[in-house]
Amino acid sequence: MKAIQVSQTGGPEVLKLVDLPIPEPKPNEAVVQIKAAGVNFIDVYFREGRYPAPLPFINGQEAAGVVIATGVDVTTFKVGDRVAYTGALGSYAEYAAVPADRLVKIPDELDFTQAAAAMLQGMTAHYLCHSTYPVKSGETALVHAAAGGVGLLLVQMCKLLGARVIGTTGSEEKAKLAREAGADEVIIYSEQDFETETKRLTEDKGVHVVYDGVGKDTFAKGLKVLRPRGFMVIFGGASGAVPPFDLLELTKHGSLYVTRPSLQHCIASRQELEQRSGEVLQMITAGNLKIRIHKTYPLAEAEAAHRDLEGRKTTGKLLLIP
Repeated sequence: MKAIQVSQTGGPEVLKLVDLPIPEPKPNEAVVQIKAAGVNFIDVYFREGRYPAPLPFINGQEAAGVVIATGVDVTTFKVGDRVAYTGALGSYAEYAAVPADRLVKIPDELDFTQAAAAMLQGMTAHYLCHSTYPVKSGETALVHAAAGGVGLLLVQMCKLLGARVIGTTGSEEKAKLAREAGADEVIIYSEQDFETETKRLTEDKGVHVVYDGVGKDTFAKGLKVLRPRGFMVIFGGASGAVPPFDLLELTKHGSLYVTRPSLQHCIASRQELEQRSGEVLQMITAGNLKIRIHKTYPLAEAEAAHRDLEGRKTTGKLLLIP
């Protein structure tokens, strides 16, 4: 099979197309023929070595496809099942052996590209606004990178919950997409100071929650736009990791909360994985959640996909098609 392997950590150029044997399933695994694989920032962190993995490894954490073989202990899936997953390394390939307890069945109405695009970013948006800080009707949320993969889904979900949403984007083109997703106000941070604008838009009261996947470039100012006892939710570091800071800053800005959650802890149990993925996939099939697929690339062009993702050239989801 063809696969994208990382044998040394570094820039996008370390993503190499290689030929490898099709994997055999361990007793608890199913082998999935990959029809579409998601490209995510976590893949960049693994490629760079920010998140360590034994070398060499096949990159990628998210895919949808068809079960072609099952291990002896697998009873919940059979050959021919249409499935999707996230959180198991090795999806940039034509086939992957995946722990069966990480797979979910996908509705017949959903195609593989929609299902692959929904898993990591859809469930991330879901846990952020339903679990980490369950935003309520009438509250105001600030969503950074509101036209990104998670951002567009998070804006839609916050609106479904009745919140007012202020989004930030880097261009007018991206602002238009955020507005189409339901954002009430959009701040173009390359033209306006988001701290000043957010204070103006909230009449200096501040927002209840900041959902921040950008990190280093937005964190310090984000603390200043929260209302007293507001929530800063850092779920990614697209601009770099947030540097260490003094916890007394939280007191100064009004007894704030800061959390740094990860999807893996919000789908750790089989029950939570099924519930969360089920709700996300149901929102899509019902037409309440629209997935924007920015671009699909042949598997061999994983390097270009990473360059586009890191260059902030994208809005919505990137997929590799084996």
